[in-house]
Amino acid sequence: MFSLGIELGPELMARQAAWFAPTHQPFLIPREGSSRIGIEPRRGELDAELRDTFEIYNVPDYLVCVLVSEEEFNDLGRMARAVLLHNQITFARQVIPSVRSAPAEVRAQAAAQADGHRFVWWPSLLEGHEIPVLDEYLRHGRRPSRHLEVPEHIWENSRAALPGARALAGTFPHASGPNCLGTVMAAAGRSDAAGRWMLRETFEEWLSSTAAPGGSDDDAGTVLVWRSPDGLVQHAAVAIGGGYVLHKPSQGWMSPRKILTAKEAIASARQPGRRLTRYKLRTV
Repeated sequence: MFSLGIELGPELMARQAAWFAPTHQPFLIPREGSSRIGIEPRRGELDAELRDTFEIYNVPDYLVCVLVSEEEFNDLGRMARAVLLHNQITFARQVIPSVRSAPAEVRAQAAAQADGHRFVWWPSLLEGHEIPVLDEYLRHGRRPSRHLEVPEHIWENSRAALPGARALAGTFPHASGPNCLGTVMAAAGRSDAAGRWMLRETFEEWLSSTAAPGGSDDDAGTVLVWRSPDGLVQHAAVAIGGGYVLHKPSQGWMSPRKILTAKEAIASARQPGRRLTRYKLRTV
């Protein structure tokens, strides 16, 4: 399977399908209404992959997160399921697609879940449709990677400054967690950083010890850093040369390490109040 110009092997695709349509799916419900559906609220934190799939972050005190199996979901009855799905939209839980967006072969099943307009993906519903459904999900709102169009001489010229960049470019992480900061550090040779959630403090220490202010988006080894008004780093990417940039948009499993043009990367990271600064790796 290819998505965003990136090849996914069968093992990784199977994991992504399980994160996209888990056997037990998180739902947000009002705290005072948790007992009405007969399911105990989940205690503690969600797995990172579920948190990122459904964008459930910082649940407010008036809500609880419950994990519901497909069997439990079906036992609720259609009206209760419709109310539950409507609540997810109200509380901004993600992956509540429209029935008409589903493959034609499963629309009747999807329509029967709740109000006929919205549904959720369960493993049984997704089975046999993983490739088109995952591809649509992964592509939604995301730019494809340009790693295959980078000329060979650019990769060769970037090797001294960024020995890890080519191996990272055009790959999905094997789980949630790896973020933009670790991706930049790994591209520059810190291979242990590729699979980790990298803290701001660790990144700042590395940046101050390996780079100096300056650089150009056309030069390999220029680190682009976006900061909020309080000076905290919010995003980072690194130029590989020729106007191309390696970056990872988020820490989510659905966020690949990809190559964009510098203009595309800057547009992707642009947010009100953010300030872009550049640093040149001293090894270049």
